[in-house]
Amino acid sequence: YTYFYQCSECRRCSVYCPYGIDKAELTIAAREIMASVGVANKYVTEVIANAYRTGNNIGIPAPAWIDNCEFLERELKDETGLDIRLPVDVEGSEVLLVPPSADNFVNTDTMLGYAKVFHAAGISWTTSTYADEAANFGLFLDYRNMKALNRRILEAAQRLRVKQIIFGECGHAWRVAMFMKTLNGPLDFLRTPYPIHICEFTLDLLRRGAFRLNREANLARTVAYHDPCNIARAGGPVEEPRALLRAAVLDVREMPENTIRQQTVCCGGGGGLLTEELMDLRVAGSKMRAEAFRTTRANTLATICAICKAQLRKALPKHGIEAEVVGVHDLVGRALIPSTAGEKTPMHW
Repeated sequence: YTYFYQCSECRRCSVYCPYGIDKAELTIAAREIMASVGVANKYVTEVIANAYRTGNNIGIPAPAWIDNCEFLERELKDETGLDIRLPVDVEGSEVLLVPPSADNFVNTDTMLGYAKVFHAAGISWTTSTYADEAANFGLFLDYRNMKALNRRILEAAQRLRVKQIIFGECGHAWRVAMFMKTLNGPLDFLRTPYPIHICEFTLDLLRRGAFRLNREANLARTVAYHDPCNIARAGGPVEEPRALLRAAVLDVREMPENTIRQQTVCCGGGGGLLTEELMDLRVAGSKMRAEAFRTTRANTLATICAICKAQLRKALPKHGIEAEVVGVHDLVGRALIPSTAGEKTPMHW
């Protein structure tokens, strides 16, 4: 138990293994066996229980989700003067957005960034109180729970009669989402029979002129990008978030070559390790990422994973590094020029 629950399932060892052994797959298999006899991580099982009970990992009931969306709408009104909505349970919307629930309550600037993008492009969208969680902790426990949690998203999409499912900034959510069709398909009721990542979606709209960005809005920031393991080593997107950062920020820096893209270093909090009782292990696991970030001399670290954000906000100060940890859509949202929002003909993707 101790051995397999200190593995973050980051898969970095598989990149370097001369025999091509994927240690994360061995960890997943071992955890499956342990779960079958009732041995599991308390943090992981509590998160899964929350998702079944409330539709999200942090146990927030539907009225609280709706209330917070309305609160964020008021924040957007104060900031931009525009009526930018965060719709909930709206049937017939073009898009079902499935963010990590942390984006609606902790990483709220990321959630605001999503809303600004949809508003600017004139695309109808909604979240679902039945499945308002992208992250799938079943990946850290067993196949049965992973499949069942993913199935909730499909059921929400069918109930709301949407045309597309878009996943927000969450690493292991996307690792599971990429084989959603295999897990719970077919997805032939969607415009494209597979889910879309928010970075691919936003970059496509930007390139098609749905909105403009002002990089000087992030003038005080020097930004380094962290590739989440579950993105970089599970099929991407890898270049899309970088392209968005370059469009939204004047000064974007890369970490050393041996710690980016498929060779990226884990934040140290993945695999179900994101709990206070494992803080010593998390700090040790974050050291390589922290030192790589230190070499950039940036004051902001951007990433597209809710777990990476939560982990690095805690871990970087432990290594003597003071920096803001944000999402890519935080910076896109800040740079989006409000006067362009809603002025164009509604776009489809």
